[in-house]
Amino acid sequence: MQISSFLLPKDKVSFITALVSMREAMEELELYHYTAIPVIDSEGKYVGTLSEGDLLWKLKNTPGLDFDNMEQVPVNEIKKRIYNECVSINAHMEDMLVLAADQNFVPVVDDNRVFLGIIRRKDIIEYYTRNITD
Repeated sequence: MQISSFLLPKDKVSFITALVSMREAMEELELYHYTAIPVIDSEGKYVGTLSEGDLLWKLKNTPGLDFDNMEQVPVNEIKKRIYNECVSINAHMEDMLVLAADQNFVPVVDDNRVFLGIIRRKDIIEYYTRNITD
């Protein structure tokens, strides 16, 4: 089996660019009920994952920052507390499974680190559950 079998492609995944504002990132997380979201740069390359916790810590630790002025802070200025590792679309299944054990989703990139989509841990568990019980 190949990693691409589990891929939820980029056009079906919510993601943000590194230059969107903190407010836009928060609204995207709220809209899709996500706790974390992939971040890509202007070239479409995966640069990290932004979590709700990252937003809260930025808000807490930045004097004068509040809900009214969050649009002044770009996402690329927010410290990411956790870096979700990505996996190449050409990697071995074992590599992806190791990452999925510790991450809710695994970002998938091509050989140039261009973001292709994600693999959700939920989909992996559902696949193996179906195949173990059959």
